[in-house]
Amino acid sequence: MNSQRNNLFLFFVLVLALSALAVIWPQRPTNYLPSFIPWPSSPGIHIGLFNFHREGFRLGLDLQGGTHMVLQADTARVPPGGDANAAVDGVTRVIEQRINAYGVSEPIVQRRGGDRIIVELPGVRDIEEAKNLIGKTAQMDFREKKTVDGQEQWVAAIATGSDGIEKPLTGQYFTKAEVAFEQGTNKPMILFEFNSEGAKLFGEITQRLGGGVQKQPLGIFLDDEPITTPTVQNHIPDGSGQITGSFTLDEARNLVIQLNAGALPLPVTIEEERTVDATLGSDSIRKSVVAGEVALLVVALFMILHYRMLGVVAVGALFVYTLVVLAVFKLIPVTLTLAGIAGFILSVGMAVDANILIFERMREEIRSGKTIGAAIDAGCGRAWPSIRDSNITTMLICGILYWFGSTFGASIVMGFALTLFIGVLVSMFSAVLVTRGLLLVILGRRAALNPALLGIPSGRPQLEPAGMKS
Repeated sequence: MNSQRNNLFLFFVLVLALSALAVIWPQRPTNYLPSFIPWPSSPGIHIGLFNFHREGFRLGLDLQGGTHMVLQADTARVPPGGDANAAVDGVTRVIEQRINAYGVSEPIVQRRGGDRIIVELPGVRDIEEAKNLIGKTAQMDFREKKTVDGQEQWVAAIATGSDGIEKPLTGQYFTKAEVAFEQGTNKPMILFEFNSEGAKLFGEITQRLGGGVQKQPLGIFLDDEPITTPTVQNHIPDGSGQITGSFTLDEARNLVIQLNAGALPLPVTIEEERTVDATLGSDSIRKSVVAGEVALLVVALFMILHYRMLGVVAVGALFVYTLVVLAVFKLIPVTLTLAGIAGFILSVGMAVDANILIFERMREEIRSGKTIGAAIDAGCGRAWPSIRDSNITTMLICGILYWFGSTFGASIVMGFALTLFIGVLVSMFSAVLVTRGLLLVILGRRAALNPALLGIPSGRPQLEPAGMKS
């Protein structure tokens, strides 16, 4: 019965390890493994309706390259009695909405201090494009031509709202904006819709400008710059319209993002801007992978030389642990930075530490004359409080580090804390279940029970397999 249970557990561990390996296996294995071996490579698994497209890990700014900016909000523009803190929070939310709509992978937008905002855009290397997307206030308004002091000027188009008060028509009344294409020319244009209040204003203005014999233009301005000045041909009562002009598809797309996200509550200035070279990132990844492989190899050699057969068990558990953690990183997904990789490598050492606690307890029980099965139970049971307390303490520290990084804009600290937290959490599962199960499976064979193979001094009698009485 015990043998059947052990075999089932071994099958479960193998399935878990192979599943994790399938998730993390790279498209180009030779980038990380010795190139003289013909490693299998595949873009993914595609069977019928099941499609798993193999992608790499999400990389942070220091590994992938991109743009880093520090913005400062002008809190002096907050009206007297207003909440400056809420206004800066509003700026942060609008910037985050714009970046998410732009499609940047794993951006970081967070406050630092009272009036500064950190923005990191992995993969975006056109810093001018990033500045235009983030920093523009996108204040859109509609204007009509009137003669002022004998000169024809563009002035705000005003109409009466539902509350009976005259007000200018601006982009704040938009409910939706989207990119479309003109028929025939296929040039990009922007379609927009107003809410009920904006539709009333827009209907009154278009009736005034397009209802007479002489049709009048309606100018559409963005940040005081004219985008287009179409002539109103007739009354538009449904609150929808279009913006055409000499802009590219990318410009139209960015404008739609700005309009849908809304205007920035406060003006911002760019205090710091820099780009990170992707070549440095690629080199750092390779060196980090080599460092991780060397660390695993050194730890494995030490465990095998010192603990013999128990060391083999530890290496097997460590291998499963590494696959599972990397699979979790990819499935969440976790954005890996150099600091995050360092946190993962540190968690490997802590996973080995849990195994050492179990093995030392086991050897004490074996020296006292207990069977292997009893020694495994006692070793895991007595080591568990130490493993639990040390790991919970580490996870609490990780939580404090993550809070610190989030509060003060230290994204490097956040990456380190997150990967270390996940690694420690998985190591608790690995030490308690995987290590214990492998011990029962491997030490259930009489051939593995020579005291010398367990690192126990000679002179001890032959031990009994796990599950057998002495």
